[in-house]
Amino acid sequence: MGISVKKYDFDMIAIGGGVAGIAAAEAAAKAGAKVAIVEKGKIGGAAVNTRDIPYAAGLNFSHLYAEAIYGSRFGLSSDRLRFNYPTVSHWRERVVAREAAELKKELEDLKIECFRGRAHFVGPHEVAVGKEGRLTARKFLIATGVEQKDSGIIGLENVPYLTPDDALKVERPPKTVMIVGGGASGVEIAQYYAELGSKVAIAEIAERLLPKEDEEVGQVLEQYFTKRFDIKILASTRVIAVERDAISPKVIFLRNGQEKMVRVETIVVAAGTKPATDIGLENAGMRFSKNGSFKVDQMLQTPLKHIYAAGDVLQGDSSTEKAVYEAGIAVKNMFGRSKHYVNYSGFIRVTNTNPQIAVVGMTEDDLNKRARKYNSVVIPLSEVMASKTQDFRMGFIKMIAAKDGKILGATVMAPNATEVIQEIAVMIRHSFSVTQLASTPHVAMSWSDLVRIAAKELAK
Repeated sequence: MGISVKKYDFDMIAIGGGVAGIAAAEAAAKAGAKVAIVEKGKIGGAAVNTRDIPYAAGLNFSHLYAEAIYGSRFGLSSDRLRFNYPTVSHWRERVVAREAAELKKELEDLKIECFRGRAHFVGPHEVAVGKEGRLTARKFLIATGVEQKDSGIIGLENVPYLTPDDALKVERPPKTVMIVGGGASGVEIAQYYAELGSKVAIAEIAERLLPKEDEEVGQVLEQYFTKRFDIKILASTRVIAVERDAISPKVIFLRNGQEKMVRVETIVVAAGTKPATDIGLENAGMRFSKNGSFKVDQMLQTPLKHIYAAGDVLQGDSSTEKAVYEAGIAVKNMFGRSKHYVNYSGFIRVTNTNPQIAVVGMTEDDLNKRARKYNSVVIPLSEVMASKTQDFRMGFIKMIAAKDGKILGATVMAPNATEVIQEIAVMIRHSFSVTQLASTPHVAMSWSDLVRIAAKELAK
């Protein structure tokens, strides 16, 4: 790698101290670059402080608690089972603090300088950073992540509400809650509260939950949420306003052409995100699309040749592994002599409900939009022995293949879906066929036997 500071303070500055920014900074520092990170919040970004790690810890507890109570069908005496929510919160915070401390040490060991403040470009190679003054760099990585979209809900500024970033940080689970948005974050939060005893409703503007996924996912999840937790699903519903009087917050929404109202203790707005690009990039010469995003090429380089981008700011599927991968590609292209191109084949999209929902490759909706021919099969959980021994049948595997047998995509809705789908991700990334997958032995008593059954059926 050709690295030389010369007239700049740094070889590279990563704007954003989340997963992508840290991964890029560490990769560049290990290659001999002088590197800095600028982060307006806490180092670790959303993945460490508000989303991935806190949600993993919180949802692990709520799922465990709910399963323990439901375990009475196996003979567990759990009717008096209780939880101490301050202790639950303390555990979640300990996990976050431990990871943050480890990250801090990693950065210190690599002599990566961290600056706290909001970065704002004042020129092509220069950013102003709050009280820190101005910093210059030969290369930049934009890893600013996303921010909440304007929900368009009238009166929201006058009523206390939560977002996915702080929904788990409540002093206690609310008695009643309305989740605005039935995407991945919305359904995860809904199940978390419901498992801890809250009365939950979800308002989703689309016709089903998780509209990004194939329709079977939303249909089965709605059945499960309704049957198991009595969650009220309000599909094809637009929340138009919120109000608050002396009694409680009121949510006003349109459904089936009629205006309706419901009172709840807590409102969570999970209506989507947009790229966080308000960092003065126009002063560096950047041009933006109408939605405020900017383009990158297959090497993750922006139209400004010294500026690259990685992570959620690119608005693809969000995941830690994808952000780390993109950061590595960007750094190789910043400082290396050969060109490296992104290959997103095999990356998995996950919704951490219980059952988990994992999707890899193309969905049926994707293929229909492209008018591509394919074969697909849906196998319910009841087809594998694990569903009988664990008494869990709400879910399925859906596998899609091209006419020549090449695997195009899969959706798994099952306990441990992320582990079940992993082998399919390998098959897709390396262009294997359903026949090869069907001939691979699988443990008979495991959920992964779903993969063998689906591949065998698809190979016929």
